[in-house]
Amino acid sequence: MRVPVSLSLAALSLVGSTAAHPLADTEEVLHRDSDAQQKADAVKEAFQHSWDGYMKYAFPHDELHPVSNGYGDSRNGWGASAVDALSTAIIMGKKDVVNTILKHVATIDYSKTDSEVSLFETTIRYLGGMLSGYDLLKGPASGMVQDSKLVDNLLTQSKNLGDVLKFAFNTGSGVPYNNINITSKGNDGSTTNGLAVTGTLVLEWTRLSDLTGDDEYATISQKAESYLLDPKPSSGEPFPGLVGSNINIANGQFADGHVSWDGGDDSFYEYLIKMYVYDPERFATYKDRWVLAAESTINHLQAHPEPRPDLTFLSSYEDGEYSLSSQHLTCFDGGSFLLGGTVLGRQDFIDFGLKLVSGCEATYNATLTKIGPDSWGWDPNSVPSSQQEFYEKAGFYITSGAYVLRPEVIESFYYAYRVTGKQFYRDWAWNAFVAINATARTDSGFAALSNVNAANGGSKYDNQESFLFAEVMKYSYLIHADDAEWQVQTGGKNTFVFNTEAHPVRVKHT
Repeated sequence: MRVPVSLSLAALSLVGSTAAHPLADTEEVLHRDSDAQQKADAVKEAFQHSWDGYMKYAFPHDELHPVSNGYGDSRNGWGASAVDALSTAIIMGKKDVVNTILKHVATIDYSKTDSEVSLFETTIRYLGGMLSGYDLLKGPASGMVQDSKLVDNLLTQSKNLGDVLKFAFNTGSGVPYNNINITSKGNDGSTTNGLAVTGTLVLEWTRLSDLTGDDEYATISQKAESYLLDPKPSSGEPFPGLVGSNINIANGQFADGHVSWDGGDDSFYEYLIKMYVYDPERFATYKDRWVLAAESTINHLQAHPEPRPDLTFLSSYEDGEYSLSSQHLTCFDGGSFLLGGTVLGRQDFIDFGLKLVSGCEATYNATLTKIGPDSWGWDPNSVPSSQQEFYEKAGFYITSGAYVLRPEVIESFYYAYRVTGKQFYRDWAWNAFVAINATARTDSGFAALSNVNAANGGSKYDNQESFLFAEVMKYSYLIHADDAEWQVQTGGKNTFVFNTEAHPVRVKHT
C-alpha cells in the first residue's frame, strides 16, 4: 500500500527537471534554496516512518519485513537496522532514536549467534556504525546524549566485536576468510576471498586501533590489504591499478584477472582514496594505487552506448574481452572520482566523475517508476527483442529490474552537489527520493521492488535492508541539510570520511 508522506510533496516541486544539464566547469558556492528545509524534513519523516515500523514489528531483530510486518535476522540477530540507523539518527538530531539505539548496543553479546558471520558485512554495518556513532557523539554531536557511559560503550563494544572477529585473519597469508563461525572459530572452507570483502575492512579496523591504542586491528587489516596494493602475479593486474576479483587465502596471490567496479570489486577502489582522506601521511600508497586505477578506468573501461553516445558507463574486462554491463552497485563510482578529484586537485577526475553521475541518473530517468534497475547492459548484440525500443531510446536494456533499496545513485548525486554546488544534482536526488517514497513505501516501512519498469514497481519483496537507514535516508537528507562538520567538503578540508555503509568516521589528526 502506498502511504504519502505527511508533508505535501506536491508543494515541494515533486518532479525536478529531467533535461540534460551541462557538466559543472567551476565550483559554485553551496546554497540552500527556499524549500531545502522542507525537503530535508520530508526525508526525516520517511526515516521516522520506517523506524517506527521497525520498532513496532521487528526490533531488536535485524530487519523489518515491511509487507507482512514480520522480521528477519539475516545479520546474526544483533539488531543490524538499529546499529545501521545510529549515525543517521545522530545527523538528523533524533535524540530519542539515538538513545534507544545506544541502550540496545549495550545489550548485544557479539560472541553469540546461531548463523554464519560475514566479516565484511559485520565490519561495515556493526563496527562502522558503532565507531561512527562514537566519533559523532564525542565530536560535533557531543551535546546530544546525557549519559556518557552509553557513548563510551560504543567503543567498548567495537573492541569486543573486533576481538570476536579477528581470528578470521589467522591464515597462512593474513588474507582473511569472509564467512566464519565465531563459536567454533571455523570458516566455510573457501580457498579464495573476494576483492571487495578483503579490501573493505581497513578503514574500520584502523580506526578501531587509533581509538583504542591497540595496533593489532590496524596491523591485521593492513596486512590483508598489502596483497591488493602489490598484486601478484602480473596477470592479476591487467591494467595499472586495476586488479582481479579473487585472492588466494593461502598465499595472497590473485586467482584471476577479472576487472570491474561492480559488486564484489567495488568498495576496494572506494577505500583506496578514502584511506588517504583518513590519513594522508600513512596512506599515500593507497592514494597512488587509486590514481593508477582511476586513470586506467578512464583509459580502458569507459563505454558509451551506441544509441546514446552521450552516456558514460563502466564496463568490465577479463582475458581481452569486455562485458558491456553495469549495476546499481557500480554507481558509487561517480562519487569516488569526485572525492578523489577534489582531494587531489584533479579536474579530469571531477569531470569524468560527473559523466558517470549523469549516466547513472539516466538509468533512473528512463524507467516507469523513475527508479534505476539493479543491473543493465548496452551490448548491441544482446538486446532482448522485447526491449529493443527501450534500448534505442534509453541507451541500455534492463537485465534485472529489481530495486532492493540501494543507495549508490543518490550517493553520487550527493558527492556531485557537494563538490560542484550545482542545484540540479539536488533536484536529481529529490526526484529519486520522491520516486522511492511513492513506490516502495508500505504501511510500516519500505519494501524492495521486483521491477522498476513496471506499474507500481511490480511486486514488493518482503524485506527492508538495514542500509535503507544508513545510506538511502542519510544521503537523501544530507544533500538538502545545512553544512556541517560531517558533510563532505571540497579539497583537503574533510574532517570526516564515510565508510561504504555511509557511516562518517573522524579522520586522523582532527
